[in-house]
Amino acid sequence: MSHPDPRQLRIGHGFDAHRFAPDFDPASPLVIAGVTLPAKRSLLAHSDGDLVLHALADAVLGAAAAGDIGGLFPDSDASIAGISSSVILDAALEAAAAKGLRLINLDLTVVAQVPKLSPFAEEMRESLAGLTGLPRDCINLKATTTEGMGWLGREEGMACHAVVLLGASGAGSRAG
Repeated sequence: MSHPDPRQLRIGHGFDAHRFAPDFDPASPLVIAGVTLPAKRSLLAHSDGDLVLHALADAVLGAAAAGDIGGLFPDSDASIAGISSSVILDAALEAAAAKGLRLINLDLTVVAQVPKLSPFAEEMRESLAGLTGLPRDCINLKATTTEGMGWLGREEGMACHAVVLLGASGAGSRAG
């Protein structure tokens, strides 16, 4: 039995979590999947704290065997404090493209007790389509709670899991 070329399809998983700041900072609004939410919460982060884009970038880098976002954007580098997470995602997509890979689809799960994300789900999918170059029907975004258990259930922060599929790239696609 012959095996497919492992460079043709690659699966990656990413995870990110951030703690909520003790107080809302209007200069650091809650940004999730590239969408600024009206929730009066801020996440503590070296960047803008968009944990969905961080998990997605790490999943892309993982599938491409290209390290992680900490290697590309170390939190010890003061010159990138407050960096937009879209820049981080762009760098991950470029690293994958440099290896001849493009994003095929993505599946994201945000884990948070608050805020409720369902009212913003379609706007987030649209944002992700714009950021990745994927059609919306190749993007899945879910939200769940921990039913009050643990640090997420105590409303201390948020987390996100991302799973992506990368494939050998064709020319001319933003996603690779």
